[in-house]
Amino acid sequence: MSLKVRMMAWWQGYDPADVEKLLARKAALQQSNVPEDPPKPPASPAKPAPDVSPEDLELPFDPWDSNRVEIAQYIWGEGYCGPGGPEHVISVSKLLALSPEMSLLEIGANLGGPARTLADKFGAWVTGYETSERLVKLANEKSLMAGMAKKADIKHFSTEEIDSFGRNFDRAFAKEAFFTIENKARMMGLVEAHLKPSGLFLMTDFVLGSDNVLGKESYRQWRESEQEKRRPFMVTSAELVDLAKKARFNIRVSENITPTYIDLINKAWAGADKVAAQLSRQEDGDALLQALLKEAEFWSLRRRMMESGDLQVWRLLASKKSEKPSMMSNW
Repeated sequence: MSLKVRMMAWWQGYDPADVEKLLARKAALQQSNVPEDPPKPPASPAKPAPDVSPEDLELPFDPWDSNRVEIAQYIWGEGYCGPGGPEHVISVSKLLALSPEMSLLEIGANLGGPARTLADKFGAWVTGYETSERLVKLANEKSLMAGMAKKADIKHFSTEEIDSFGRNFDRAFAKEAFFTIENKARMMGLVEAHLKPSGLFLMTDFVLGSDNVLGKESYRQWRESEQEKRRPFMVTSAELVDLAKKARFNIRVSENITPTYIDLINKAWAGADKVAAQLSRQEDGDALLQALLKEAEFWSLRRRMMESGDLQVWRLLASKKSEKPSMMSNW
């Protein structure tokens, strides 16, 4: 079965093996001139959930190997590991009102694409934190090559072990980073503690569509699938807002941006067949094509969860409460 057909099968939610059987059956029937019954969509999920316990998923490895890093940039753009390139990052970050005098803390910096975009567009001084050592190394190499080593500096950290970011910042930003953090309350409080008075915190993150999703088999399969490289620790949008409030943040914006996010995924993968054709001509094309297929499966599974409403992408803008009481509080 061709690469294009395999990718289309995954993207439409079918198991490529089942589709391949259907195609073989169709070819056999055509050769024998036997009338064919209308084909039925395969009943099995795109990929059965592995027979493992959730604890088995937290292995001490870096999910970002060199092939996956290369494929991510083919699909999402230079320096990016997921949906939303420079234009999207600039658009959502306008809420932060950044300026050249400001410093920005970023949680989940990946390859440093958003950090360099914000430093270049708004002149801000960005310090990013990332859990993947490979991505940190590559991100700083890219910042150095772009002449932005100081303005977009990426550091390695452990979300469960870090207890200080070393300094206070004017702004904070987290792009789909909190959903893999188990102790969200602790990290939310750490960000708040390292923001200057009246500082702003902008985050986009995956959340559950409702509490009922937790009991669904489709959710269990997604959460425990090998496609999710890090185990997600999910909350609803209401719970995420509540965590921010308990960390002493004022909520300024709370909105569902799932349709926009799905559109970003669809537009990026629309040219996947051209990427595949380009990769096939490279010396290491076979390995990169396999990485492309895995990434396609990874994002098609997430997209289906979002289209069903079980998974949403939420945007929050929160402000740190002033350390001094306002004049209004005395009235």
